[in-house]
Amino acid sequence: MKDKIHHGRNVKTFREMKGLKQEALAYELGENWNQKKVSLLEQKEVLAPDIISRIAEILNVPEEAIENFNEDVAALALANAKEPDTWSNLNPIEEIFRLHKEIIALYERLINEKEEMIIVLEKIAFR
Repeated sequence: MKDKIHHGRNVKTFREMKGLKQEALAYELGENWNQKKVSLLEQKEVLAPDIISRIAEILNVPEEAIENFNEDVAALALANAKEPDTWSNLNPIEEIFRLHKEIIALYERLINEKEEMIIVLEKIAFR
C-alpha cells in the first residue's frame, strides 16, 4: 500500500480541508511561488522533505500526514465508520472531514508517543 501514497495529492487534500486556495498557499510559501507552481507541486508523487516540512507548518498538519496519508485507507475507514443502514442520515462531506480530523489526531498522538519514548530511551542510555 506504501506505493499508493502521493505527497502532492496529500498536500491538495489537506489544503482543501483547510479551505485554502492554491494562490493562498503560494503566498504563504513565499515570493518564488505562484498558483501554477503549487498546482505542479500537487501533481508530484514525491516531494522533498524540506517542502513537506514547510507546507505541513503552513497547513498546521504533521509532516507524517503528508508523507503517509493514503486515500485508500481513508476510504476504507469511511466505509466502515457507520453501519450501512445509517448512511442515509450522514452528510458524506462532514463524515470525511471528521475522519480526516481523526487521522490527523492519530498522527499527532503517534508523534507525541514517539517523542516520549525517545526521552525515556535517552534517560536509560545516559544513566
